[in-house]
Amino acid sequence: MSVFEPVILFFVLGALAGFVRSDLKIPGVLYESLSIFLLLAIGLKGGVELARYSLPELAVPALVVVGVGALIPLVAYPVLRRLGRLGRADAGSIAAHYGSVSVVTFAVGAAYLARLGEVAEGYMVVFLVLLEFPALVIGVLLARRGESNTPWKQVLHEVFAGKSIILLVGGLVIGWVAGAGGIAPLDRLFFDLFKGVLAFFLLEMGLVVARRFGEPRRAGIFLIAFAVFMPLLAAGLGLLTGWWLGLSVGGLTLLATLYASASYIAAPAAMRIAVPQANPALSIGAALGITFPFNLIVGIPLYHRLAQSLPPLGV
Repeated sequence: MSVFEPVILFFVLGALAGFVRSDLKIPGVLYESLSIFLLLAIGLKGGVELARYSLPELAVPALVVVGVGALIPLVAYPVLRRLGRLGRADAGSIAAHYGSVSVVTFAVGAAYLARLGEVAEGYMVVFLVLLEFPALVIGVLLARRGESNTPWKQVLHEVFAGKSIILLVGGLVIGWVAGAGGIAPLDRLFFDLFKGVLAFFLLEMGLVVARRFGEPRRAGIFLIAFAVFMPLLAAGLGLLTGWWLGLSVGGLTLLATLYASASYIAAPAAMRIAVPQANPALSIGAALGITFPFNLIVGIPLYHRLAQSLPPLGV
């Protein structure tokens, strides 16, 4: 089955339009509305699935996933410092972006699995929410070691009260409380229209990527290589973690996708406050200009094939 399913082709269309300098634009208000819809829909779907499990049943997997995920910025930082020869601020900021996660990449991964008829554990959305936090805090700590004037109150407020977290957690709680029966009247709005809304959002993402594409190139070949190989390393970590937890092939694919993704919504906002001396063109350019399209076009299908090749636990 071809990787170029319709939603990914919308991304390609947007990127091509950007590269040829078309006057195609998505109105800012529409883009904001689409992002709100996607975040709420993902949260609601996760909450409905979460209602099928007991919370103690998920406690250990959640702790393992978050603990292993926290290693990603700790690995990325020394690589950026020693091999990339970046300053502390830029290395910490980029490490935070790559340790955090991309909601849209997760959504595309879920759509890809749905097209294949592959089922994943519903509580993967819980991991999506939990993985937003640790890397941002670790990235700030790495970037500002030895400093005493870190505005932690502002940073934590930006992380925990940001739009993405409020909508994801809010949708998760609503879906969990209401359950499948309670959410059923909203199915046509949030679930049936999800893929169409995602297609429009990816069209805009393609336009944005075209605008950001040159920024990593101006920073040098190292950052381009990092933006490709770091997701592969993180995805391998996700596959091993998911295999140890006994996840299904779909769950393995989504966990690898989460670990491989890089934040370009929550992380830039938090770094702007906590590490203002960092150059956002480096972190956002790498995360959005290189890693995001790499994961969409190459990464997700690759992670799925690797997940299929892993033997069942205990074999």
